[in-house]
Amino acid sequence: MSKAQCRIGIDVGGTFTDFVLVNAATGATTFFKEPSVPADPSASVQRGISKVIAKAGVTNDDVELVIHGTTIGLNAIIQRRGARIALVVPRGFRDILEIARSRMPNSYDMNADKEQVLVPRDLVFEVGAAISAQGEVLARPDAAELDALAADLKASGVAAVAVTLLHAYLYPETEREIVAGLADRLPDVLVSAAAEIWPETREYERTLVALLNSYVHPLMTSYFTLLQQRLAGLGLTAPVYITSSNGGTLSIDTARDRPIDTVLSGPASGVVAAQVIAAQSGLDRIITFDMGGTSSDIAVTRNGDPEYTTRTHVGDFPLVLPVVNVAAIGAGGGSIIWVDEHGVLKVGPGSAGADPGPVCYGRGGTSPCVTDCYVAIGLIDPDRFLEGRMKLDRAAALAALAAVGARIGITGPDAGVRTAEAALQVATAVMGTELRKSLAQRGEDPRSFALMPFGGAGPTHANMLAAEVGLTSMIVPGAPGTFCAMGATLADIKRDYLRSLRHRATDPAATADLLARTLGELMATGRTWIAGEGSNLGDPVFAVTADLHYEGEAFDINVPAPADGSRIDVAALCEAFHQQHERQYGFRDPDSPIEIVTLRLRVTANLPRVPTSTTVGTVVAVPVEQRQVWHDGGYVPAAVYNRRLLAAGQKVAGPAVLEQEDTTTWLLPGWTVEVEPNGTLIARAA
Repeated sequence: MSKAQCRIGIDVGGTFTDFVLVNAATGATTFFKEPSVPADPSASVQRGISKVIAKAGVTNDDVELVIHGTTIGLNAIIQRRGARIALVVPRGFRDILEIARSRMPNSYDMNADKEQVLVPRDLVFEVGAAISAQGEVLARPDAAELDALAADLKASGVAAVAVTLLHAYLYPETEREIVAGLADRLPDVLVSAAAEIWPETREYERTLVALLNSYVHPLMTSYFTLLQQRLAGLGLTAPVYITSSNGGTLSIDTARDRPIDTVLSGPASGVVAAQVIAAQSGLDRIITFDMGGTSSDIAVTRNGDPEYTTRTHVGDFPLVLPVVNVAAIGAGGGSIIWVDEHGVLKVGPGSAGADPGPVCYGRGGTSPCVTDCYVAIGLIDPDRFLEGRMKLDRAAALAALAAVGARIGITGPDAGVRTAEAALQVATAVMGTELRKSLAQRGEDPRSFALMPFGGAGPTHANMLAAEVGLTSMIVPGAPGTFCAMGATLADIKRDYLRSLRHRATDPAATADLLARTLGELMATGRTWIAGEGSNLGDPVFAVTADLHYEGEAFDINVPAPADGSRIDVAALCEAFHQQHERQYGFRDPDSPIEIVTLRLRVTANLPRVPTSTTVGTVVAVPVEQRQVWHDGGYVPAAVYNRRLLAAGQKVAGPAVLEQEDTTTWLLPGWTVEVEPNGTLIARAA
């Protein structure tokens, strides 16, 4: 540990790069936002980290850890900017990516275009290798075939190759042999085995995990190398960790080897911070609302635990890795407002990003965005944005909005603000519809939850969303605009392992022995990994679950696996499955054989906790001004407060605007907010 025990969390977003520096020795927390540099995200990291260290009044030597979240891999997949890669498959399986799951993109549109495959067919190569479902090697390539295959791969100019064989998740030896043979022949090409990356049954999804990992590997490796060079150039010697999609964090070396584990890490970090803050306030059912520059996302936390899923999508592709279950529901602050060919006002999905950004930024943007609406109606003071470090142009925002409004018949002296209100109503309606749908799919009523907004635009928009869906309470953390960066400082070292078994659990003793042997191997692997992740880590903690289904079912149910060491109570596991099946589908079938499809292990090493409180005032604060805010068709007088001056226990009634460096909180008429001792705001409807 360094003398001041400082930890820095970083979240690189599309518009801003956020920094949080937590000084564990003093309990002080420092926040900072730096404009992002999309062409080179490490440049904004380099600039911002120096500024947050200086702002905190500490030195480089005081920093013990740097935890960095990034969307570089995610953006590369969505925008198809990854490496040129190849796939090696058994002979006769060259169309695995085209066939996929044989589903239409849109069941109601016979003319819908099928998504473009990640690897074109001319870069899919066949090899004479085959394994039976019982593990018998039916065919194995000889040296001459590997020589020819390597020559073809080299001629194709690919940067990475993934190898996938049927049944290799259970019998990986032949796949490993092919990978080793190709790696020897192609020393400058990354060659990986699908079963080594993620040994789960279902060859299409397993293959995609390996391909996506290969696709972003060269880009992420280059970025991590450049990041380390930039930080070293500043004199920072603290180890660097990268946040992961499961809400944890990984050493930069692990992230370099397995970048696929980081692609959904940004939203996950915010949910990690949310569960900590909610627990401090005694709330156990929350909906997180993360509204940044390009989109808004929600996640659900019950009983202090975020909801996870092993079935999500990254761009056009299914991803079967365990991730915090985050769902996109609508626009972000940079989402563009426009009118379609039918004269309908739309918000997004196009975004102005960081460059040129919203019109009010004055960087050459001409298309109004959601942020322009906030400025136009009076929620954001153009002279106090980022505590005055960045001046905004309200007149330009109003003019751009009025031009859009003219296309749908909004004219007159207040055309700009009326268009802004209309656009915000459209954005809120879309968000509300998606939120209700997402909660309905979980069998939940959103009104039984509290809404926790974060992200630069989250607290500004949250009360509108809460009113739209009928929520009556909100919890606003102390630094919502840099919340994902805060979550990075709170994340523990965490990684998931699994082994697909496809075992029919009809013999309890044999099943228990198989599970004990498999779990023991996974635990040994997890302990070895934790030992290499750094010093000052606690003892590893293991969480065991299993995917089960009744024989013949196509979908699995994941349930906790009661374990004593590596021994799993098979009877208790099966009973937990029966109960969960009955909850989800309304019946249990005790006479049907149960198949244990996959055994899962999560290994966690807890990092020392850091403070999460933010500064509150010592005396009851008074408004810094009264501002006219456009609401519900006209201007209303709103009290404007400096949030940092609000005292613990102080109550503020809406309409009110609470300003701070990283965001602005809008409180609607009829709502009241109370300040908690840790700086958190609890808002409730009258």
